[in-house]
Amino acid sequence: YRRAAEQGNPLAQYTLGQCYEQGRGVPKDDREAVRLYGLAAEQGHAQALFNLGVLCEEGRGVPTDDREAARFYILAALQGHAEAQFSYGVFCECGRGVPQDDAKAARYYRLATEQGNTKA
Repeated sequence: YRRAAEQGNPLAQYTLGQCYEQGRGVPKDDREAVRLYGLAAEQGHAQALFNLGVLCEEGRGVPTDDREAARFYILAALQGHAEAQFSYGVFCECGRGVPQDDAKAARYYRLATEQGNTKA
């Protein structure tokens, strides 16, 4: 994956980021995962955007930052990513990183549910 990632392939960047996040075949390194997910996210890779949101929310590889997490979640949610829709709904409901907005939360929960997300 490394060669393809270095050549700018977003799927390879995302997959290599997963390897670093999980320590599969390489030493576990959340900072490197963030870097690789970021490269894929710049090219619109929805799962990479979602994973960046999770890492920002949890403070893994980067300082905890709910505003950045919300930004990544909404970018993935707008691409139809069900988990990101649910997570963005939670952030809207709780006012984490975005102004509290029950109507917006309900809208994103509904979108996630329509795609089969059972948490929503």
